[in-house]
Amino acid sequence: MSPVRKCLVLAVLVLAALRPGTAHAQAPAEPPAAQQEQTPPPTDESAPPPVEDPQEQAPAQQEGSEPAPTPPPGARIRSDPQAPLVSQDPTDLPPSAQQDGAQAAATDSRAMLDGKPRQGAFLAGPGSLTFLLHHSIMGAAGGFFTQAFAQDLSFDQASRERMLAGTFIGAGLGFGVAAWWQFNHYIDTPMANFGIVNSAIGGMFLGGFMDLLSTDKSLLTWSAFVGSELGAWLTATVGGGQMRVDDGLLIASGGAWGLAYSALLLAIVHFSGTEVSGKNWADALLIAPGLGAGAAALASMRFNPTTNQILRADAFGAGVGAVLLVVSSLALGGFDNSTPYVLALLGSAGAITTVSLLWEESAEKGSAYQRGNPYYRDPEKHRPYRTVWW
Repeated sequence: MSPVRKCLVLAVLVLAALRPGTAHAQAPAEPPAAQQEQTPPPTDESAPPPVEDPQEQAPAQQEGSEPAPTPPPGARIRSDPQAPLVSQDPTDLPPSAQQDGAQAAATDSRAMLDGKPRQGAFLAGPGSLTFLLHHSIMGAAGGFFTQAFAQDLSFDQASRERMLAGTFIGAGLGFGVAAWWQFNHYIDTPMANFGIVNSAIGGMFLGGFMDLLSTDKSLLTWSAFVGSELGAWLTATVGGGQMRVDDGLLIASGGAWGLAYSALLLAIVHFSGTEVSGKNWADALLIAPGLGAGAAALASMRFNPTTNQILRADAFGAGVGAVLLVVSSLALGGFDNSTPYVLALLGSAGAITTVSLLWEESAEKGSAYQRGNPYYRDPEKHRPYRTVWW
């Protein structure tokens, strides 16, 4: 080797000894992927926790599905997966929203009356108009007739003024009291309709009863008017604005059968040889409906027949009684014999009793004695034909 080459080689070796990193530097080998995943990153306890992106945590929505609802301000998100995701707490609402909710609740409570929705700002229920008209007309009629009979039906100037004043005052009082009552109490249609029937029965009863004690026309007129008012208001107060149809029908049927049976009894007595005067006929026929209705009202406290049972009993009783009366009268040669009336009375009463006690509706349907029916009756403990009146 020539001296020149030796010098060059020696110079290269010296430079390499002075800079060893440049001669042997290589790119560092990357660790395996598994080693990178197992190696935990360095943590700093003083650093705040990382903020996670809610879009990354939410499950991916399928195509075509609706986005999740955004919770309103003040809403609380429950962690229970079975419970709704968002629950509204009234205390978290702003004060203005809380006041609006309280006003809406107060409005809803004012719109309800006796558990029923009030129909209109003035009328309380579907029977309010009938209730108002009934009491207004009854008050007007009471004011007119009380003043007319007090003047012996005279139509001079003073009598006409008193009758006119009585009519207007009675109508005004009747309307005012009825309007106040229906504004504070729910009035259903059955109570309004049966109030008219019971008003007539009450007026007949008290008028006929007072006729037994006095013949004063003014007193009798006032008695009939007071009896009508009592019948109407007893229906409204005792029966209630939500009186059921079957209760009202039972009381009305009692009044009707009281009238029919009193007429049959008077006919039996009259055609048996005992003379019955016209006043006795009138008083008995006026008082009997009140007694029958009162007995039926007391019976409604213990018995609870359905509307179909009452109508069925009325239809059978009236039909059997009418057929026996007509057939026996034709067979015996006229209605001037007591036998047709006796047969009609006994036949109608027997038909009502038989139909009421032995007509079992569940026996027709055949499901009352099948297991699984909520109204199942064990045939070993209950007879197939038992009364359902109580």
